This record gives sequence, structure tokens and C-alpha cells, in this order.
Amino acid sequence: MSRSSIQVLAPDVISKIAAGEVIERPASVVKELVENSLDAGATQVSIEARGGGVGLIRVSDNGEGIPADQVELAFHRNATSKLASASDLETIASLGFRGEALPSIASVAEVEMFSLSAGETAGTLVTIREGRVVQRASRGRPQGTAVTVRNLFRAVPARLKFLKSSATENGHIANLVDQYALAHPEVRFLLYMEGRASLRSPGTGQPRDGVAAVYGIEVAQAMLELDNGDGEAPRPRITGLVAPPRLARASRGYLSFFVNGRWVQSRMMARAVEDAYHGLLMVGKHPVVVIHVSVPPQDVDVNIHPSKAEVKFRQDQAVFSALQREVRRVLVEETPVPHMEPSIPRLEPDPARTAPMMDLAPLFAASPSPGPAPQAAPELPVLRVLGQMASTYIIAEGPQGLYLVDQHAAHERILFERVVAQRESRQVDVQGLLEPLTIEVSPRQQESLQERGEDLSAFGFQIEPFGERTYLVRAVPALLAGQDLAQAVLEVVDTLGEGAESDWQERVAISLCCHGAVRAGQVLSPEEMRQLVRDLETTNMPRTCPHGRPTTVHFSAGQLEKEFGRH
Repeated sequence: MSRSSIQVLAPDVISKIAAGEVIERPASVVKELVENSLDAGATQVSIEARGGGVGLIRVSDNGEGIPADQVELAFHRNATSKLASASDLETIASLGFRGEALPSIASVAEVEMFSLSAGETAGTLVTIREGRVVQRASRGRPQGTAVTVRNLFRAVPARLKFLKSSATENGHIANLVDQYALAHPEVRFLLYMEGRASLRSPGTGQPRDGVAAVYGIEVAQAMLELDNGDGEAPRPRITGLVAPPRLARASRGYLSFFVNGRWVQSRMMARAVEDAYHGLLMVGKHPVVVIHVSVPPQDVDVNIHPSKAEVKFRQDQAVFSALQREVRRVLVEETPVPHMEPSIPRLEPDPARTAPMMDLAPLFAASPSPGPAPQAAPELPVLRVLGQMASTYIIAEGPQGLYLVDQHAAHERILFERVVAQRESRQVDVQGLLEPLTIEVSPRQQESLQERGEDLSAFGFQIEPFGERTYLVRAVPALLAGQDLAQAVLEVVDTLGEGAESDWQERVAISLCCHGAVRAGQVLSPEEMRQLVRDLETTNMPRTCPHGRPTTVHFSAGQLEKEFGRH
């Protein structure tokens, strides 16, 4: 046959191609069947998997069931109870709607469906092989539907080669069921992997109970509640739970987003949340969140991805802004000072703390910084300085016990907010140099200076070219006085070429503060310590430095009494 010949594909080939779009791996089968159960109004869904889901997948529910005369029809391609006309695509409220899941699964596996709908006296059992009904029978069962899938991809052995180990595929299934347990706390989910119970969610309807089932009671109790109101147009409704920064994880796998009850992957929403946590998490850490976004069905397109894993909002920016703002509000208002308990592991020392002692005079300006005066943060109480430990930590007493203040991290926070305020008010403290400083830059640094060099003047720098890859520094921000200026300037230039284009100004401010802040290992006078603590108390975000490390650790009075045997 000529390669240019056009022919209509055989039905079985069409079915297998369609299955490839919908059924990527065993977890895809579970997803489609669980969504069908939820659309059927189930309040309990049981999932069983063996052999990584290749050997067996069974999803049973107590939903409304399928009438006997429609059980076989459910396996016809493009047959669905969730759409009636093209106009319905504009207001999709169900999780499944394409009418492709069951026929696609049946084309690559052996499928058995057993269902009983309300008003019927006996359930209907059908067995499908190679897309055809090979058995039909009537038997007793409770109302609901059970779908059993065996020997997945046996008819398409090439697909089996792309699957991972059974343990890996089981992990994908478990994660998917976890997500739906988080999305629908009103439904009781039971998951059995290789014959062992893996998840039992209570189905109480309380979101915190769903989190407890998936992540444990400790995480559930610590979660902070989101709710930005009624979500009247054009503002989307944002609800859910977010973990305080101390419960951060090393991967982004704990970001769970649901749009109108549908679990979705969204880089936009992930960015909004991570922006909200910016400055509160250590580098390389990511938050734990369970967030629901509710918008009118006509304002979101759920039909842009074959597996419905992604959505498109009509107003992306409105969703981004509402999500970022609500998460940030809750974190700022409700996250307390880190509390030291015996079970919390000791943090490894920061390499920056090995820096040599620097002679700065004066360390802290007594006059208020230019710009609007920051509001006192309620989560950091007024502290009374007692002394200094290891020339690194300020020991202070507060209403609730003992506080240790990391002098470098605390000063970074103070300077950061001062730099930001000065830049915004265009009243930057500048230190002119009696003799210009000559610096040599790398090709990458030169590119950065050519693009952003003039913008650095907003921070107090005056830098001009002086030959090939050589620049003259005539002025610097006053807070760098007494520092290794060449090193500080080059590191600031390096930050221009890092990270996202949108946050280069914040990176510059952080770099400046890191260089200008008092170092660990530097002895402070009692007045310097008191001034530092007073300045920290008046910052907007006193709990963390701009890098996300804690500035303060709290030992409660009760904990101290316990350690000394006073209970």
C-alpha cells in the first residue's frame, strides 16, 4: 500500500488510539472510575489495586447506579449522561463528561461492571472483552456500581513497557486517591493496595479530617484556614487549608489544587502560593496546601486536556491575585513565632555564621528609616534583652517565656524592610566614595550590568563603564560602609542574572541586607542588642529573615518548668 494512501482506520485501532489519550497508566483508570462514582453522588468509594493496577483495579461505590437498560450503553463511545447539547460544554459541573473513559478502558483490558439503580430489584452484571459484551446476568447487590478492570494493557503489550515498577504505579494510584480524599471530605474513601488497607478517610465533611487521613493528625491540627468570602464576581472564592512554614516539605508534591471540585495541575496557582510564602520558607522548601478555587462553570474551561488534568480560567490574573492575597493574609496573621519543643530537631549551623568579626560603627541608626512607618506585628511580643550567647544569639524574655534572637537574621529583616521603604520613597541613603572603586566583571556580569546597571541607582549604586569588562563604582548604599565593597558589588550584580525577571529588585535588596547585617560571632553592646530587638519588633515580618530562615525561637515558660522538673 502506498504511504500516501488514505484509509479509514478499523474500529479496534481507533479505540486503542483513543485509549492512549485517556488511559496513560493504571492511575488514569482509577481517576476515571472514581470521578464517575463522585458524579453518581456516592458517599463511599472503595478502591482496590493489585500488581500496580495492571493485574486488578476495582472501584465500588454506593452512588445512584446505572439502570439495567443502560449498562451496556455506558460502554459505547461518546455515550454520556452528563451532556445533552453543545451549549452544556459552557457550564460543565460534573467531573467526567466526555463519554470516552469506559470504552477506552474496555478496549485495553477485561472489564466487569455490576450496578443497581434505585427502584430495581436485581443488579445487572456485564463482562466486556476486547470492547464487546461477552456475558450479561442479573444478581442481587446493594445500590451502586462496581467496576473491575483486569489485565490492563494486555491487548497493547507495547504500553506495558512504558510502565514503571508495581510499587511506583501503586504510588501514583495512592496519590490520586489521596487527592480526591482531600477534595471531597464528605465522601468516605477506602483504598486497598495489594490486599492491605492504605487509606481510610472518615467522610465527615470536615476538610481537616481529610487532611488528617492523608497527612496525619499533627499536620491537620496545624493547618490554617482560608476563606476570602462569598466569591461574588469577578472575585473567585478561595477556601481550604495551608500549613504554617514550619511544616514545609522538600518537594512540590504537597501542593493540592481543586477547581470546582476537580483536582488539577496548575503552574499558575502553584506560583501564586509560592509567592505568598516567599520570605517565610527556607530555600528548597515548599508548602503543604489544600486549596479550593470556586468559579462559575462558564469562567473555566475544563476541556483543554485529554485527561482533564489542566484547566484554563477566563481571568487567570484574577485567580492568581485572589489566591496569592488570601494565602499571604492568613500566613501573616496566624503564623506564630517558632516554638521550640524537645521533638524538633536541631537546625544545622549556617555556613554564613563562620564569617569574621566586622567593626561597624554605628551598627544601628537611632533615627527612624525613611518611608512609611511599619506596623507592629502582633505575633512578636515586646521583649526584654538579657544578654548575648556565643556572640550570635540575643537572649530575651517575653510574656510567654524565653526567646533566642539570631542577630544576623534579625538584622537582615530590619535592613531589608528599610531598603525597600527607602527605594519606594526614593530617599536612599548613599555613601559616595572618595576614590572610585575599580571592579572587573565576567561576561555574564557584564551582560547584567548593561541591562540593569542604571536601575541599580535606585538602590544607591553609581556604576559606570571604564574599559572592556571594567567598571568604576563611585557610590554605594550607605549600609555597605565598612564592608568588602568589591565583593558586595559583584554579588549584587550576580543576583541580576538569577531567578525570575519580575523579582530582581527583591533579590538585590536581599543581597544588600546580607552584606550589611551584623555578623554572627560579633560582640554587641547591651544598647546595640536592645536597639536591634526594638527594630525587629516594628518590622512587618519579624519572624523570618528575607531568605526565609527564622529570626526568633521561643521556649515557653511551661516547657522550661517541665525541663527543670517544676511540674
